[in-house]
Amino acid sequence: MRKIIAILGLPGSGKTEVINYLIKKYGWPKVYFGDVTFDELKKRGLEINEKNERMAREDIRKRFGFGYYPKQVIKKILKIKNAKVVLVESLYAWQEFLILKNKFKNNLITIAVYASPAVRYRRLKSRKIRPLNQKESQSRDYSQIENLFQGGPIAMADHTIINEGDKKSLINNLEKIINNIIKQ
Repeated sequence: MRKIIAILGLPGSGKTEVINYLIKKYGWPKVYFGDVTFDELKKRGLEINEKNERMAREDIRKRFGFGYYPKQVIKKILKIKNAKVVLVESLYAWQEFLILKNKFKNNLITIAVYASPAVRYRRLKSRKIRPLNQKESQSRDYSQIENLFQGGPIAMADHTIINEGDKKSLINNLEKIINNIIKQ
């Protein structure tokens, strides 16, 4: 059975760097939880920005429950053929984690990417796509921790990478983990 590798972390931790590296190096396909939100914003004719994304995420979960996102992601994963590994980006909620874990059992492997708030907020402020100021960054952190219980999946991750240095250090630490996963 294929391995499902979910990359976890708060905004600005380095999840996207990790995902992009793995896609480029290994050619593994990715399923992005955020696409469910973006699809909803498009349906509503709303601009993609932090305020609308949060509103849509919370509204979807309120209307359809926390099972909606992972069920959509599972459908996308199962449609992917001939891939020994599928990457999952932006798994947030504890309930989402439990649904994926129940579905894929030990074939779900989680890697948390951690960076302190100060480091993450600096990164988020300077990113080219959807930059956030410190107040927006902190507000998003609090919302994701309090409303989505995002700390649970990060705390229960199979592997953790501290990403407070340069990209080379991040990739070296990631490769050690990936090499162990591939050997299993």
